[in-house]
Amino acid sequence: MLSTLRRIRGALRLGPWRASLRMTSRKDDFGHGHGYGTGHGRNRRDSDSGAIRAWQIWIDTGGTFTDCIARDPEGKLHRCKVLSSGALRDRVEAVRDRAIRLRGASSLPDGFLTGVELFPLGEMDGVAIQRHDATTGIVRLAGPVPESLREGSPVELRAGEEAPLLAARLITETPYGGALPPVALRLATTRGTNALLERRGASLAHFISEGFEDLLDIGGQQRPDLFALRIEKAEPLPEVVVGVRERLAADGSVIDALDRDQLAADIANLRSRGIACASITLLHGHRNPVHEIEIEEMLLEAGFEYVARSSALSPFQGLLRRSETCTVDAYLGPVISEYLHAVKKGLGDETSGLHVMTSAGGLVGSDAFRSMDSLLSGPAGGVVGAALTGYRCGRCRVIAFDMGGTSTDVSRFDGDFEYVFSHEVGPVELAVPALAIETVAAGGGSICRVEQGRLAVGPESAGAMPGPASYGAGGPLTLTDVNLLLGRLVAERFPIPIDLDAAGARFRELRSELEAAGRGTGSDEEILEGLLRIADERMAEAIRHISIRKGIDPTGFALVAFGGAGGQHACRLAELLGMEEILLPADAGLLSALGLGHAVVERFAQREILRPLDEVSESLEGWLQ
Repeated sequence: MLSTLRRIRGALRLGPWRASLRMTSRKDDFGHGHGYGTGHGRNRRDSDSGAIRAWQIWIDTGGTFTDCIARDPEGKLHRCKVLSSGALRDRVEAVRDRAIRLRGASSLPDGFLTGVELFPLGEMDGVAIQRHDATTGIVRLAGPVPESLREGSPVELRAGEEAPLLAARLITETPYGGALPPVALRLATTRGTNALLERRGASLAHFISEGFEDLLDIGGQQRPDLFALRIEKAEPLPEVVVGVRERLAADGSVIDALDRDQLAADIANLRSRGIACASITLLHGHRNPVHEIEIEEMLLEAGFEYVARSSALSPFQGLLRRSETCTVDAYLGPVISEYLHAVKKGLGDETSGLHVMTSAGGLVGSDAFRSMDSLLSGPAGGVVGAALTGYRCGRCRVIAFDMGGTSTDVSRFDGDFEYVFSHEVGPVELAVPALAIETVAAGGGSICRVEQGRLAVGPESAGAMPGPASYGAGGPLTLTDVNLLLGRLVAERFPIPIDLDAAGARFRELRSELEAAGRGTGSDEEILEGLLRIADERMAEAIRHISIRKGIDPTGFALVAFGGAGGQHACRLAELLGMEEILLPADAGLLSALGLGHAVVERFAQREILRPLDEVSESLEGWLQ
């Protein structure tokens, strides 16, 4: 048995309810089973796409920025960071007739911006770029220059492509409209997480055994906030819940056959309402999927575009968890499928390949990727990158502190990854394997405001658009602006134009609100420092949650600080937690993308046993093949 486990480099977990097997496809950088792939080497056959000498591109798309690291066919590394909105930002240096000289246009390949639309920042009407001359930085427009543009005006350049494709074009110096070279792309994305939290998923019908239609409304009967006087529960994801006439016994035997006539009428009614996505969770369907399979076949025959079946996605006992997992997958399925299709289509070349990071920190082919595995996709890459940083520095015990533009993710690595097999994202709990990551709504884009006469930070974020006030698009005061006003950031080193005056104006508005509440007695610096302390304490509490609350002393760990804002807050967090060592990676702002390059192609296979180990020990060898 032990030899089998070593050979597949997996981990078998036999608890009272289920066995879980994690299988990886190749040896890692450590020489043992910690979950890294080599991810680099000159002139090799690419393991992701089968192509020889293809570009290796690793991209992590966050809520605000998209990070990219790439290795060209000659083995040289390239880096870039773009806005997750898929737009470039620049500043006008001169205007003449239908020509504009842009500050950053001369750094791009000749013709790169041809065909792109130019918009005055914050405005909806733009004009197409007819020609781009990189030697002078001048772009000639297809129409009149917008009246609001003058020297120093910020502009946005949009081509309608997803941010990963923009990053790939910048890295490979491929102009818009041109075909990208062969690419082996590894992608992590928060697209599914954002769609779930912002309720931007598909119109969904949920099919469940008759009598349990209100299961998602009732939930686990746990108060989301124990001391809140007024509980505001989130609405369930399905737009329609259909009670299915059928019944299975606890052992999976059929008590009542499926009422196909009634079901056919319900399906026809849903299609007439334009609903084309469905999830299916039947009582005891994990023991016998026969009725769920019948319903799935009828839905597909009726023209449903996306169907999630719980017995295939989460075949375990627990009707509520199966229902939540299944509805999330169906709710986000069209969003993720459309996104990956757009990225894959943009790659173009038949020899290009696309792998996507799962919440468990492994890579799967885009065709096998499920939306329920996407919710911690981006943070998982950072965990891998933090562990790699620790390994390179001779530290096997690290705490990852990933502070990005929208949120902060923290996790612990103690010689191996820590997994959970059920995790919460927003209002739902999913029975899906994932790395143990704690997320808190504190990032560079977290909005600073006055609430009930007191300073508050987050959880709302300015995102990529409009972004912080200093981005010049009319955004609110954020932590990024606070760091700029305190002199902790250098405006000239930002990859996009920065407007310090706009940040100062937003801060004066906040100070006026404080004074109106009778609390604005401190200096500007004291108020700004107070905003930072609020955010720092919230992030420190997240680290306490993954360490002290589990009986683990964080002082014995090194703090790996990364993400666009991690280095600005690392020292104060270490002080709050009593930690004595901080590791700052060379690619701190791009570490999640680096982690993608060192992750392995793997999959989790799970099976519920519900029998004592002694009774099934002889069968384990066959299950592991």
